[in-house]
Amino acid sequence: MASHRVEQEPAWVIHRRPYRETSLLLDLFSLNHGRISAVAKGARRLNQPWQSQLEPFLPLQLAWLGRTGLKTLTGADPGPPSARLRGNRLYCGLYLNELIQRLLPEGEPFPAIFAGYMNALNALAQDDSLEIPLRRFEWCLVAELGYGFSLDTLADSGATVVAGGLYCLDPEQGISQLAGRGCRLRNLPGEDLLAMAAGDLSQVPVRRSAKRIMRVLVDHLLQGAPLHSRQLFQ
Repeated sequence: MASHRVEQEPAWVIHRRPYRETSLLLDLFSLNHGRISAVAKGARRLNQPWQSQLEPFLPLQLAWLGRTGLKTLTGADPGPPSARLRGNRLYCGLYLNELIQRLLPEGEPFPAIFAGYMNALNALAQDDSLEIPLRRFEWCLVAELGYGFSLDTLADSGATVVAGGLYCLDPEQGISQLAGRGCRLRNLPGEDLLAMAAGDLSQVPVRRSAKRIMRVLVDHLLQGAPLHSRQLFQ
């Protein structure tokens, strides 16, 4: 059976590690093929441009061979220039990469998550607030994986969330008035939920509630497994 060839595929390096004497093993996130693994043969040799090109947070156009399993990288061209992430911005980027690596199934395209990832990296490089791009990407990821829900409508009654009310979060069901067995968060202010539903994270209390909600949802998807990148912020 002939090998499947992919050319000029927009992609990002999510993680890289040495492989044998001169090669790299890559975890990639691509637009049309989702998360894949590939070997870049000879990438660690002296004067090999792949050594510096195949880095996280650099947009790339990649080519590879392989129908299933581990692909073989055959080409790598740099994409548009992008700002470097440093300090806490770098830690935020590593957190996004670990979410992709841990939560996305291999070989399944997620174009909305791919676009959300690019938007998050651009915002992390430019915006003053680092929390907002993190929360937006987390919500995109959760929603595309089938765990999104309405933030302004109650799952248990269909009623509308009201400012001044206090609500509960069940990661399997959504926002509710009453604390059922699946409740993981209580006393969520209605005004914060309404602001989140409108996409407005400009206020500190709203960002605080968004962080609590997304922490519960991400941990639910991880099924209790720890995220190593969270330790960077401690």
